[in-house]
Amino acid sequence: MGNGGTFLRLAFYTATARQPVPRSFARRMSSIEQFEVAQVPCLSDNYGYLIHCPTTGETAAVDTPCAKSYESELAKRGWTLTHILNTHHHWDHTGGNAELKSDGVKVYGPAKDGGEIPRLDVPLKHEDKVSFGGDEADVIDVGGHTVGHIAFHFPNQKKAFVGDSLFALGCGRMFEGTPEQFWESLQRLRALPDDTEIFCAHEYTASNAKYAMSVEPNNPKLVARVKEITDKRSRGEPTVPSLLAEEKETNPFLRGDISEEIQKNVGASTGEDGASIFFKVRKGKDNFRG
Repeated sequence: MGNGGTFLRLAFYTATARQPVPRSFARRMSSIEQFEVAQVPCLSDNYGYLIHCPTTGETAAVDTPCAKSYESELAKRGWTLTHILNTHHHWDHTGGNAELKSDGVKVYGPAKDGGEIPRLDVPLKHEDKVSFGGDEADVIDVGGHTVGHIAFHFPNQKKAFVGDSLFALGCGRMFEGTPEQFWESLQRLRALPDDTEIFCAHEYTASNAKYAMSVEPNNPKLVARVKEITDKRSRGEPTVPSLLAEEKETNPFLRGDISEEIQKNVGASTGEDGASIFFKVRKGKDNFRG
């Protein structure tokens, strides 16, 4: 464990470029060991993550789109897998479970999706806690994309691994849940501290930006963010993670109940409730061809 009152550095890396995030993201005062996080690109646009505690040697995979990319990254870094944290049951989040599962590796996942999570050891529900690396993650029910979808929030690390519940400038499709359930889930995420880093599971940001601009084109913070995203993608850089503060300022799925411009552009009525507005924003994205 780190000593209280010392600066501990959290390094966030991509699997293709070992570049730490800016110090404003990466350094803070804490008595908790700060984890290393490696982003692991998988399939066509998925991101998986490896979380590593240097002190305990524990390493967790957050979702497993495929085993091969994880095995390569673990070998490169000399880390040994000890945990698999699944956010939901879709195959592009659990497809590597069986191959990566070995003696000493425990698989954690949503209880409501339990029958569809390969090799599940520990079913989880809202407000459960997962011990890892001398710290712990809070389990948050973020159902909507799937009924059982969960997120893993590490308050001491200022990070939330949210799967497909919330994207940079977007959110997942509503395959199984209801508008009311999904909206409640997004409100839970919106209530986290503004400086929380949001680690989502897909590089959809450029596409999401086009839709966001179509429903809130006069948001200056969105305009500036879209330019930054365009520049990053032109250089082949990931746009994930993002800060929750950014999402609250620019993500239409978190702003429908507070932005009159969004309400007007999705055809919401005056006084319409947040879940109904969210549903209209979501349907708009489903049908968007921009």
